[in-house]
Amino acid sequence: MKITTVTPMVMGTPWRNLLYIKVETDEGLVGWGEARPLNRVDAVKGYLAEAVPRYVEGHDPFNIEDLTYRMMREDYGRAGEIVMTGIALVEMACWDIVGQALEQPVYRLMGGAVRDKIKAYANGWYRVERTPEAWHQAAKDVVDKGYRALKFDPFGNGFYELTREEKNKSIALVEAVHDAVGPDVELLIEMHGRFNPVTATEMIRDLAKFRPAWVEEPVPPENLRALRDVREVAMQLGVPVATGERIHTPYEFRELFELQATDIIQTDITHFGGILNMKKLAGTAETYYVLVAPHNVGGPCSTMASIHLAACTTNFKIQEYFNDFADPHVKESANGVPEVIDGYFALPDKPGLGITINEDVIKAHPPESVHFNLYAEDWHRRDVVD
Repeated sequence: MKITTVTPMVMGTPWRNLLYIKVETDEGLVGWGEARPLNRVDAVKGYLAEAVPRYVEGHDPFNIEDLTYRMMREDYGRAGEIVMTGIALVEMACWDIVGQALEQPVYRLMGGAVRDKIKAYANGWYRVERTPEAWHQAAKDVVDKGYRALKFDPFGNGFYELTREEKNKSIALVEAVHDAVGPDVELLIEMHGRFNPVTATEMIRDLAKFRPAWVEEPVPPENLRALRDVREVAMQLGVPVATGERIHTPYEFRELFELQATDIIQTDITHFGGILNMKKLAGTAETYYVLVAPHNVGGPCSTMASIHLAACTTNFKIQEYFNDFADPHVKESANGVPEVIDGYFALPDKPGLGITINEDVIKAHPPESVHFNLYAEDWHRRDVVD
């Protein structure tokens, strides 16, 4: 079997453009990949325009290790977010093809299931006025939908520091959410790399009474020693630290593990070279007793890639999901993604990724002119068409 054609397609929403690729073979099998390259869709398309003729066309989709290794090494320049996203798109489409050819779900080709359902958490649910009253009601709606965990960033457009007024407002928002959902629902506090270590540790101390399941990316991702310093304080307070969505190669994770600077890694499969790369990283993480909670702000393919990884990964914790709360046409672009029921995805049972893409839906929603800026006022409303 050989890959004959790779076709990129972009589907727009008011805050995220999703890049799909359709990979066709000479035996008629078709695989799909998809990612949300934040504000960099055209850059990834540009990379693919060069890489696909060089590495992908004519390649056997079963030889995934060879394909991804060559894409990382043979261009010589260091791989970063753009390259690793392009590789991931091709890689997950190859797994989709391989699973269909063998009539098996992807997770069964990677060691088989170690759990019978996949715990999910909600994100994108707080697209409301930034007040305790509005967030209280929005959080109740999440729990009413069956979720038992939800993530949110209460910190507005803060960076490095917050005013005392903003600190108090952020704490009030967390308190409102906690009051709405009760003590048995997990709260995951997103910090988006906003803070210097002093502010991060102050906020963690103030929020520890709500027993968050984690605080995420408390400091910017470039300085892992600063993250280690924050984690040491958080650990004393019994608050886990999570990070990793902006780390794109296995080599960058080496220092994170050696510093013991995190409790949970949130690698995004779609920006990390794909499912197999993430499976390998999870194995390394387990030697440090680190859990895995894949970052996922994408559509059906990225969600299914994460679900397949979760099914066969022993140190998996919980899976992020946006698409019950944002942009209904994203769900409409594919059939086969399990619904979240009582807080869990069911295991996929169809071959490959297990989904069928509706190209007409993608074409009906062309790319939008979007600059999604998490440091802009009211960014959380996610209605940011330029």
